[in-house]
Amino acid sequence: MDCIHIGEQGPPRRLDGLEALPAGGMVWLDFVRDEAREWAALVERLTGVRIHEQHVQDSFHPTHPSFFDSITGYEMVIFQGLSPETDDQRMVTRSTAFFLLERMLVTIHAADSRSAQIVRQRVLDAVGRTPRRPAELMHMMLSAMVDRFLEIREPQRAALDEQQEALLDPANPFQDWTALVAFRSNANRLLLLCEEQTDAVESWRENTAVELGHHLEVRFNDLLEHIRRVSSHATLLHHDTEAVIQLHFSAVAHRTNEVVRVLTVVSAIFLPLTLIAGIFGMNFQNMPELHTHYGYYASLGGMLVLAVVLLGVFRWKRYI
Repeated sequence: MDCIHIGEQGPPRRLDGLEALPAGGMVWLDFVRDEAREWAALVERLTGVRIHEQHVQDSFHPTHPSFFDSITGYEMVIFQGLSPETDDQRMVTRSTAFFLLERMLVTIHAADSRSAQIVRQRVLDAVGRTPRRPAELMHMMLSAMVDRFLEIREPQRAALDEQQEALLDPANPFQDWTALVAFRSNANRLLLLCEEQTDAVESWRENTAVELGHHLEVRFNDLLEHIRRVSSHATLLHHDTEAVIQLHFSAVAHRTNEVVRVLTVVSAIFLPLTLIAGIFGMNFQNMPELHTHYGYYASLGGMLVLAVVLLGVFRWKRYI
């Protein structure tokens, strides 16, 4: 557990232990999920506010969807963020739970949460505007989590472009369908995730008892705008993935049509030649052509002329 006291003035400071709330300012209790089994008892001892058992269980759920709920004494926001295991082909998400009390913010997250590490360091180093209220600190954490989604847009786009080039390469048949399906799956998951995040933030903003003020209201509007940008990226990624797949099948169909057209032309040329060969292969006694001295050469010559004429006609018609 990290305990950070942010006074009304002066830089924030880390506390080694906390037996009672300081007289002024706010306290940030930052818990690692696997090591925070007794966090609710500590909060009740410090503030007198009892955390609902279901909310405690929700805070331990690593894949709980983004969600907002409130009860007398505190408000709870659960927000889904990216895991460090995420790459351009696999998206892994985990939840962070926020509990807003009058002078306290409690966060429960995974041990390797990058967003928590970044915000904790910024607060302790007093980089930028120092949050003086729990809602401001929560906004800082949420912004860091959403920024992680914004960062993966360019790698995902570059990876999809690479897959598109591989799909359209006629020299090397495309085989990596698993990766392409993963792109579409990630896009669908990202769309659903953005919807849940938007609902959670908007529900909290509309129902919170915290006086946001103009400055914080604008910052939460910016946060929602960033989520919408991620949602737009997910929509484009989904459409582009579908377009790449359709383009691949169109290219395959075009190549198949070209092969079929060539085979059809070849068959059309050899069909009359086969007919002539079949006629002269009949075993009748009274076939005057069979006894012609130059019949063999005349037949071959006629077949050759016919083949050349047909080939010329097909090229003139642009069939080949």
